[in-house]
Amino acid sequence: MFRGFLEPAYLWRHIIIWLCIIFAILPVLWIISASFDPSNTIIGQKLIPSNPSLENYRRLFNDPTHPFARWVLNTLKVSLITSALVVTITSLAAYSFSRFRFRGRKTGLFSILLIQMFPQMLAMVAIYLLLLWIGERFARFGLNTHGGLILVYLGGAMGVNVWLMKGYFDTIPTSLEEAATIDGATRFQCFYKVILPLSRPILVVIFFLQFIGTYSEYVLAKVLLSSNDVLTLAVGLQTFIGDQYAKRWGVFSAAAIIGSAPILVLFALLQNQLVSGLTRGAVKE
Repeated sequence: MFRGFLEPAYLWRHIIIWLCIIFAILPVLWIISASFDPSNTIIGQKLIPSNPSLENYRRLFNDPTHPFARWVLNTLKVSLITSALVVTITSLAAYSFSRFRFRGRKTGLFSILLIQMFPQMLAMVAIYLLLLWIGERFARFGLNTHGGLILVYLGGAMGVNVWLMKGYFDTIPTSLEEAATIDGATRFQCFYKVILPLSRPILVVIFFLQFIGTYSEYVLAKVLLSSNDVLTLAVGLQTFIGDQYAKRWGVFSAAAIIGSAPILVLFALLQNQLVSGLTRGAVKE
């Protein structure tokens, strides 16, 4: 056993693996350490703080100018609604491209992917003016609203998600729908009673990937939201360290640790479905 461990190929492989693990874990440990350091600074920060305390966590929830709990709720609201709508819209589009044959099908698929190549930041001025125009007619979907932010997120959510879900739908035999049709099911009944239950893993994957992307998105939310009570978590966190003379690195670290909890919980609950959904659609059966 030890002889195999000392072989150069085996040894180098494990050295690289452990270096990658340390490289990934060390920043997390550093943030955890800073959250328990009452000095509230990153100058002279140690991996193990000399006088650890919960002072930064108390400051986080007792600061009326930084409503952290509201920011978390705002982010969960936007992320959950966006992810649910993305799964709904993407599943309908992917099913159409997977099962139907119509003129412009290939062109539509490649057009969706091509548009996705351009980041939304290129259209930021147009997006801003569009939401300004919409807000004059529908106040709930204008600037500085969660409804407007959700609309913007939905606009850039198709692309890769449609291709990923279409690849999964292609692996489901059409004979199942044919059998349901013989029993009197309509096309839409075949979709939500046959295809969707069998596609649960990929639906979970799309939901989870969109949730992460929306939960941590900063640039669009920073431009489109301005009121303190409607900010998302990513934008709100920046306010802790955005002040030139009052940077709160310890409180920022504590907020980052608590803010990451929803994603960790969601991943723990959905990890089995995630593995299945990401691997099955890779090769068409």
